[in-house]
Amino acid sequence: MPDTPAPPDDLEYRNAPGTRVTYRARQRRTDHTVWLGLALHVPAFLLSLSLVLAVALALDAWMAVPVWVPTLLWAASGSLAFHRPAEGLLARHVLHLHRPLPSELSVLAPVWREVTGRAGVDDSRYELWIEDSDDLNALAAAGHIVAVTRRALQSLPTSQLAAVLAHELGHHTSGHSWSGLLGWWYTVPGRLVWRALAQVTPKLVRMARGASVTAWGVFVVLVGYLALATVKATYGLPVLLLALPYLTAAVGRRAELRADAHAARLGFAQPLSLTLHELLAEESDTSASTRRTGLAARLLSHHPDHRTRLHHLQRYL
Repeated sequence: MPDTPAPPDDLEYRNAPGTRVTYRARQRRTDHTVWLGLALHVPAFLLSLSLVLAVALALDAWMAVPVWVPTLLWAASGSLAFHRPAEGLLARHVLHLHRPLPSELSVLAPVWREVTGRAGVDDSRYELWIEDSDDLNALAAAGHIVAVTRRALQSLPTSQLAAVLAHELGHHTSGHSWSGLLGWWYTVPGRLVWRALAQVTPKLVRMARGASVTAWGVFVVLVGYLALATVKATYGLPVLLLALPYLTAAVGRRAELRADAHAARLGFAQPLSLTLHELLAEESDTSASTRRTGLAARLLSHHPDHRTRLHHLQRYL
């Protein structure tokens, strides 16, 4: 297999191999987007907890398994987000990543050392991965996963590659990665039930098409009454739940902007801006029908558009 072609090496190395790197005493922190994101996941977490308790009660009645055993195991399972072997399984089988080849690592390692050195972070705390994708992208996941796409590795100059990696490092050092994974993991039971209901509902509607108008009227009145009673009993909480996906997406967009700011403070504002301009140019080359998205879709996106990110980077240029 041919070696990965090295992109132009235009990065200004301040922490080349052999130089001394000073690490910060506190290498991780949690910004306000972490706490907001976790708070917004509380309702879904409570729903998932109630489902887990229901399963635990069923196991207790059927197999005499104490209720606290499956409940405690589920509650403690979130710690796997920081367990290296579990992260490896997540990277390979969920995120579909693979370890970099020696030729790929020869490009990534010095750039990653430069990024972490500027941030005062121990580069060995994180594991580098590759995603086989033609997108110009990177990701940070769990407690230690940092990945770049093959296209980013092969096409970006090292200064822009460093800017992308600095953005992902910002997600890790600010707590966005582990909190996002915990939020996703603890809401899995609720999402599974929701997907099951979404699949069953159309079938029930098709079965009910033969019902009389009177039966449909009674059903609508009954559902409306139950919905109204629930809203009154919970002081309108179900109505607020409808806004949670939009609020969660807004917090996600804010976290992306903070990761951009982290990269800019490390001296990568200019190469990050160049990368965003390239992505914007690619986006403008696509057909208008492909690029057009509705307001709801934009509000539900966890990533701000490239123009918004460029606007917020102006103060660092």
